[in-house]
Amino acid sequence: MRKGIVAPKSIAFAIRVVGMYKFLSAELREYVLSKQLLRSGTAVGALIREAEHGQSKADFLNKMNIALKEANESDYWLLLLREGNYLTEIQYQSIQADCDELIKLLASIVKSTKMSLGR
Repeated sequence: MRKGIVAPKSIAFAIRVVGMYKFLSAELREYVLSKQLLRSGTAVGALIREAEHGQSKADFLNKMNIALKEANESDYWLLLLREGNYLTEIQYQSIQADCDELIKLLASIVKSTKMSLGR
């Protein structure tokens, strides 16, 4: 299953998000959007970890679905940071590509899990 791929990618993404938060808060004094990104960006991996130890397939699906929502939320905060000129286009494209990859992986996991549950 793809969760073997998505877990390490979510950890790498969280590490990048933490680094970006440190930069944005220390160098640019941006606290509101970066704090939201920090929360949602680190939640993705935590939810994937919870899903791996879900009590049932339905619990696994629920946690992965929430991880997908958090990844989508992270994409939103990244967009606002770019539009607010806190991130250069190059910085945005780099981390957004990682976020987009997570979204696609999680969407695939959610879809295939739903199919296996007959939903």
